[in-house]
Amino acid sequence: MFPLELKPGLLSLQQLRRIQAEPIQLSLAPDCLEKIEAATATVHEVIAQGRVVYGVNTGFGLLANTHIPDEDLKQLQRSIVLSHAAGVGELMSEATVRLLLVLKINSLARGYSGIRLKVIEALMKLVNAEVYPCIPQKGSVGASGDLAPLAHMSTVLLGEGEVLYHGEKLSGKEGLDIAGLTPCTLGPKEGLALLNGTQASTAFALQGLFAAEDLFAAAIVAGSLSVEAALGSRSPFDARIHQVSGHQSRIDTASAYRRLLDHSQIEDSHRACESVQDPYSLRCQPQVMGACLEQLRHAAQVLQTEANSVSDNPLVFTEDNDILSGGNFHAEPVAMAADNMALAIAEIGALAERRIALLIDSNLSKLPPFLVEKGGLNSGFMIAQVTAAALASENKSRAHPASVDSLPTSANQEDHVSMATFAARRLGEMADNTAGILAVELLASCQGVDFRAPLKTSALLEQVKQILRNEVPFYDQDRYFAPDIEKAKKLVQSGLFANFIGTEVSLSR
Repeated sequence: MFPLELKPGLLSLQQLRRIQAEPIQLSLAPDCLEKIEAATATVHEVIAQGRVVYGVNTGFGLLANTHIPDEDLKQLQRSIVLSHAAGVGELMSEATVRLLLVLKINSLARGYSGIRLKVIEALMKLVNAEVYPCIPQKGSVGASGDLAPLAHMSTVLLGEGEVLYHGEKLSGKEGLDIAGLTPCTLGPKEGLALLNGTQASTAFALQGLFAAEDLFAAAIVAGSLSVEAALGSRSPFDARIHQVSGHQSRIDTASAYRRLLDHSQIEDSHRACESVQDPYSLRCQPQVMGACLEQLRHAAQVLQTEANSVSDNPLVFTEDNDILSGGNFHAEPVAMAADNMALAIAEIGALAERRIALLIDSNLSKLPPFLVEKGGLNSGFMIAQVTAAALASENKSRAHPASVDSLPTSANQEDHVSMATFAARRLGEMADNTAGILAVELLASCQGVDFRAPLKTSALLEQVKQILRNEVPFYDQDRYFAPDIEKAKKLVQSGLFANFIGTEVSLSR
């Protein structure tokens, strides 16, 4: 558990990665309090003036033209929370909910939402007590905000719904007791401020980004080992080639490969070989992986901006004594960023699968067939490559862009939506698939390098190989294969390979 003083609108990717990884003790920077309270005062002033403002004293969506009398305003806010809590499916993980809650607090605390400090502090107490609302994963189209997920979040403040506490499901009221809270009566606009926003989509997308960053690092490492195992050429990684391309992400990626492949006995052993060019899965790694890095860098920029955005509606501008209705809840930027990350995750896996296929083919790699001695008696990596192919193929289907789809909702009032929540949510399963592919490549490439003994690979890659061998021994004969893949997969997902590729390609570390 780590302490964080939240300065609204200034969350970094490094902080966000840590928030999703471990519990947090959250506090608010004192200089944001005045603006929060001023926005609340503006809402009450507008009501006192008898002005009709969407979401404050009107219905919602297609019912926006229905004026709600003052005596019903508290019931209005309670009703929107309960009626909109209509999600389905498996629950979000505690890590996802923690990230979602902090994103919501960050947005509300910027002081444009007209919500009382008391309500923001209640959300903070849930976070600090590790009391996480039960939020179904499905039910949002990413506009008008992530309504259903955020409604489930908000039910707990009312003493309704359910929570997860240290993995145990409890009632919302029990969750409030643990956090030292009592059920809250929401004031004007507060229910809508809680429900409007892109925090569910953004939380899923950020988790996809962090997973993709770890996959990228693991793929650079595994791909470098495959170059060594297959006696691949170093020339495709020469800085001069990539400098003239002008693509900075490619330049940086090639540098990461050169760092890992910085001289080895294996390299020396085939300097005079007659091979002219390697297959693309080896030779074009900087080009393909550089393009993936470019997508991840763009997504990182978009998601950091969205994480610090005010994305509810309407918004309160105290300096002008005005409340404006707009559409910051529309999560199209998140949807497109997630779609681009899906392409990168799929391509990282697709390229790795091709390297696995190369290594098990003795005609191409000059290694024992299927990377095992006594082939025929032993099948070696034959079906492990089939598994990798299956995962890569599945990711191709999942990579279809979600943002190009739209179904009108709310009786056509919300006639174009982003589908950002699904766009981002599917990244988790895609990342898990690619982690499985990279696990197989890590095993296969280390197996291939071991077959080159007594020659050694580079110093850094020898360290990587030893990390794997501490978990998985050399595959000398057929054995139960699945546990080996699972152990290698955990290494891929741990993020430790980021330590080997240099800071030039880091996003959130």
